[in-house]
Amino acid sequence: MKNAKPKILIVDDQPINIKIIQRKIEKAGMEVIVASNGHECLERVDAQKPDIILLDIMMPEMDGIETCQRLKEKPETSDIPIIFITAKSAKEDVLEGLDTGAVDYITKPLELDETLARIRTQLRVQEMHRENIDLTDRLGEMRRTSTVGAITQGIAHNLNNLLGVVVGYIDLMKIGKNKPELIDRSIDSMESAIQRMVTIVSQLSSMAANEEIHTTPIPLNELFDNTIKRYQEEYGVDSEVEVINELPDSFEWATNSELFEGAVGKLLINAWESYAKEETHRPIELKASKLPGHESLESGSQFLIEIMDRGTGISDEVKENFFEPFITTKTSVGRGMGLTIARHSLRNMNSELTISEREEGGVAARIKISIP
Repeated sequence: MKNAKPKILIVDDQPINIKIIQRKIEKAGMEVIVASNGHECLERVDAQKPDIILLDIMMPEMDGIETCQRLKEKPETSDIPIIFITAKSAKEDVLEGLDTGAVDYITKPLELDETLARIRTQLRVQEMHRENIDLTDRLGEMRRTSTVGAITQGIAHNLNNLLGVVVGYIDLMKIGKNKPELIDRSIDSMESAIQRMVTIVSQLSSMAANEEIHTTPIPLNELFDNTIKRYQEEYGVDSEVEVINELPDSFEWATNSELFEGAVGKLLINAWESYAKEETHRPIELKASKLPGHESLESGSQFLIEIMDRGTGISDEVKENFFEPFITTKTSVGRGMGLTIARHSLRNMNSELTISEREEGGVAARIKISIP
């Protein structure tokens, strides 16, 4: 729990300056910690974690600029607001202080009311920052809870419907004991329903797994070929996918090919199913390209993979929530986990999936990939 009294660290090599400021701050109900040089400042910060640091720029051995730089280099102290105290008024000196990470500066001789006002302003900023972090965490938890609830409700609904299908065909088989054709059709339909139940359980298991993802460098052209082949075999689709690779032929990406192929396969089948049933020609493009500002393709940069179709676009009934589980325009039972699984798998590989309609018609699924 946060201390009710804010802690202010004053760093100055002139004791009289510290005393003057200390009295004013303590009268305002704050706790004061003091240090006479940069080295002491670093020690006090490590030991007592102040809320704000008033740091004199001109000090012997280690000046305020170097002290600030050292504090900003450490993750555990980088967020502490630093207000520089300086006798300098030249603009370039002030800018140098702010460039090192300070949030504000005050000039000597100090105007005590102004100094206290600057401190209170930074305390309010810090409190707002903490509240924003807390709100973000709560919203994230709410989204996770909402997703779990949607998945749970969807599982119950879909599995109950599928079980109902199985029970229905069992009843038909009982009625038609002497009708082999009816029994054969019933068995086929039951197998289909059971397979969908198995698929739902398998998909949920893949989302729940928290195992470490192993990656291996693989040429992008090879990855695309494997993905298309798997998609065609898994979904029984023989239509071609046009590959457009604008990245160098030598480019390799360290990824988990199993997860990538599965995720992109789901996007490819979505693209194929976006066409009207009577369409025999269903063009799909699988494209890789560089992003502006990431031309080097080095570690830490990003590139883009797109799956594009010219189908009927995104239905209004799913436009706002197509990433939610069990959202689908298909009437068959046990569908609607494809995009949920695809986005989950891609996020585990430091990639982000977005889907939008194209101006020229159809839909583009865009995967922004961060290179480790």
